[in-house]
Amino acid sequence: MRIKEFANKYQLQADTLRFYEKQGLLQPNRRENGYREYDEKCEKQLQLLIVLKQLGFTLKEVQQLITLNDQPVSAECNEAAVELFAQKLMALEEKIQFYQLALNTLQTVKELVSGGKYQENEAVIEEMVLNMFKNSRGRGNNDD
Repeated sequence: MRIKEFANKYQLQADTLRFYEKQGLLQPNRRENGYREYDEKCEKQLQLLIVLKQLGFTLKEVQQLITLNDQPVSAECNEAAVELFAQKLMALEEKIQFYQLALNTLQTVKELVSGGKYQENEAVIEEMVLNMFKNSRGRGNNDD
């Protein structure tokens, strides 16, 4: 599959695929004419990359995992991978807790404002927003 088809299949820009290739995250085959050819191996690489990004892994961390995967199995590689996964698990657990608080808060705010009751509940709502803000600080909940 050529780059445009591959990019369209995964709803990405061709430039994104080129960037991933430049970063060593994708390794498409090259034809004699220089065109990239994306095969099943590339699809699996890209699918893993997409999933890891959705889980909050940075491209640098994805590169780390690829580097570890390309090395011979060793205790050091295993420990490095386990540590990286442990860090991500902790970050995901914190996000889940934050989103559970957010879900509960939004449900409560919705009930507090239903029927035109915003003004009488304004102080309670502001307190809830402040609580959400305090719980979001320093927890990696900014999805930038």
